[in-house]
Amino acid sequence: MKLLGSTTSPYVRRLRLWLGGIDYDFVALNIFEGEGRETLKRNNPAQKVPLLLDGEQAVYDSRVIFRYLSQKFDRPALSWDQENTLTVIDAANDTLVSLLLLARSGVATDQQALFFTLQHERIERTLSFLEQQVGAGLFEQWDYPAICLFCLLDWVLLRELFDFSACPNLERFRNLHLNQDRVAETDPRNG
Repeated sequence: MKLLGSTTSPYVRRLRLWLGGIDYDFVALNIFEGEGRETLKRNNPAQKVPLLLDGEQAVYDSRVIFRYLSQKFDRPALSWDQENTLTVIDAANDTLVSLLLLARSGVATDQQALFFTLQHERIERTLSFLEQQVGAGLFEQWDYPAICLFCLLDWVLLRELFDFSACPNLERFRNLHLNQDRVAETDPRNG
């Protein structure tokens, strides 16, 4: 079983953290050029990471990979509330990735255009919702949703995309989990 992806992707990192104790190979790819890009194009028509190869079975998208592996290893499925929370986490993450890629492409993301207004509104609302959820104690266990939230927050700080000073619960949550198993070894800052 192989997990392909970039070391900086929060979607890849969430699976690497969750897969602790399971035998698999991680294949780090440069997804933007060269052989890494070609590998991604050959194996995933969506050209996104992560990508799981399990024998002849290819599985795309972190949520689908999580579901596939949960079934494969007979782990409990997420509740509908957890699925909804994961949708909020993914919405924040997808929006921030899009804005980062636009900025790296030379597009000013602070424009007063509908697209940018909607993206910034989504970031504010999703992070506010997650701030409330953490404050209400809904991320007490180090399970897949908590891992996904941690990976989002840590990636946002790595990329310097949001100031968490107005979100003390999120900042505290991220700092609380810095010593979890495999967090340091999957940290993109380490290599």
